Amino acid sequence: MHPAEQYARDVLAGKIIAGKHVRSACQRYVRDLEEGHKRGLRFDRSAAEHAIAFFKFLRHSKGEWAGEEFALAPWQQFIVWNLFGWKLANGFRRFRVAYNELARKNGKSTLAAGIGLYLLVADGEPGAEIYTAATKRDQARIVHGEAVRMVKASTALKRHIRCFKDNLHIEDTASKFEPLGADEDSMDGLNIHGVIIDELHAHKQRKMLDVLETATGARRQPLEFIITTAGFGRESVCRTEHDYSLQVLDGIIDDDSRFVFIAAIDEGDCWDDPTVWIKANPNLGISVKLDDLERKCKKAKETPSAQNAFRRLHCNEWTEQDTRWLDMQDWDACSGGITVKQLEKELEGETCFGGLDLATTTDIASLCLVFPARNGSKWRAIWRCWVPRDNIEKRVRRDRVPYDVWARQGFIAATSGNVIDQEYIHREINTLRERYHIAELRVDLWNATPLVTQLQRDGVNVKFIGQGFRDMNAPTKELEGIVMSRNFEHGGNPVARWAASNVVVEQDAAGNLKPSKAKATERIDPIVALIDALSAAIASDESTDEPAVVALA
Repeated sequence: MHPAEQYARDVLAGKIIAGKHVRSACQRYVRDLEEGHKRGLRFDRSAAEHAIAFFKFLRHSKGEWAGEEFALAPWQQFIVWNLFGWKLANGFRRFRVAYNELARKNGKSTLAAGIGLYLLVADGEPGAEIYTAATKRDQARIVHGEAVRMVKASTALKRHIRCFKDNLHIEDTASKFEPLGADEDSMDGLNIHGVIIDELHAHKQRKMLDVLETATGARRQPLEFIITTAGFGRESVCRTEHDYSLQVLDGIIDDDSRFVFIAAIDEGDCWDDPTVWIKANPNLGISVKLDDLERKCKKAKETPSAQNAFRRLHCNEWTEQDTRWLDMQDWDACSGGITVKQLEKELEGETCFGGLDLATTTDIASLCLVFPARNGSKWRAIWRCWVPRDNIEKRVRRDRVPYDVWARQGFIAATSGNVIDQEYIHREINTLRERYHIAELRVDLWNATPLVTQLQRDGVNVKFIGQGFRDMNAPTKELEGIVMSRNFEHGGNPVARWAASNVVVEQDAAGNLKPSKAKATERIDPIVALIDALSAAIASDESTDEPAVVALA
């Protein structure tokens, strides 16, 4: 049995540890061997073996294997075996798109470079145009540069392929291999036989993908070979391709033209468990070193802001944002075991410090009241959040966030009109002053002057707070410590939890931190309000050395 086929059988037998998506890919292969003929599919072993044999002409150019023959790992053979072995009834290749998603340093770029060279040299396509494509031409040069080095290291390939700057070409067949960036002035006139799309998760728009796809229309059996690591957020080009690929693997969508290989830890796996890392790193022990992953994992456990990077880049796990600042397990452990309403009732008459983030007139406005820890208690916090009623349904559809449910549950107030009603907020703050002693309210100056003027006339002690590193660093780090030590209670407020999961922090050269609205993929206003409130609390003489937080509905 060929090693590529043996790989599929061993994965399904449990002899090779693999995640569920790789198992699904192997099941698809075996199932199609048995039933594919009903859909006009056939497997051409000689074509598959020809493609795999081509890699013997290639040499590694970097690291400990520099100069050695490119020996495909079994999982890599499985990919090549599928792409070039499966045929349609007309004799042309079955797969036109290959979506490959793996953790970093697993040899994606090297494999892609080899496939690009095969399409250029050995695929029998006259005038073949092969491209590496990325958001920037410099990024596209990474895979292309690997291909160039492979050519220069191969006596056999050098006899056929000429190299000039960023161009590899074969004069006899009028074929070429070049890098291409989305920052090119024009991509008109492309006639693509093969394209390698690198790091799809970095693409913010799908314009380039659409151009590349339409440019393959004149070819008999073009191939789009996509390589990427998991991204973040639900609304992205890569996430759309990821979700579609999973539907193909799961049999929800019938698409015989798409090959899918997604190596990732499974839902329910512990990201810090070394025994599951091989699921996302099929090259573990080869190009991926266990001791390096252990070192990075240790840092991620000690530094919440490094956790998402580890989970996304090394576990190939999609995250809610680029760099999660707060560990949601720690956050959930701080619910306090009581409801928001019970928490609010317990805190009546207590002294607190407020933070108000008005955001924009059409987004979420948030107030947080922080109650300092005293006599052995934890710090606690409660929130009020407001959105305009007229666009709440549109926001639910656009953001896929249950604002309407939260409004019915009382965690968000929907104010009349299509912009946030600051007079409504003014009245609610005064209502809260009847229940709690608000010693100080800190407010971002932006868009707040009219409301601040009214509150000051009412006798509220209002102070402005900047949103830069100078004002935000201390309370941001304070909140990070509070959550990690689980020394605060929030009552399980779902709006605050959602915002906490969205927070991305920025860091300057001095190590100062602040939340970044620009980098966050979703709203973070309730947490910004919490940090504003904490800034007042820790600056007050009444603050203690062990702060904590709570949530209000």
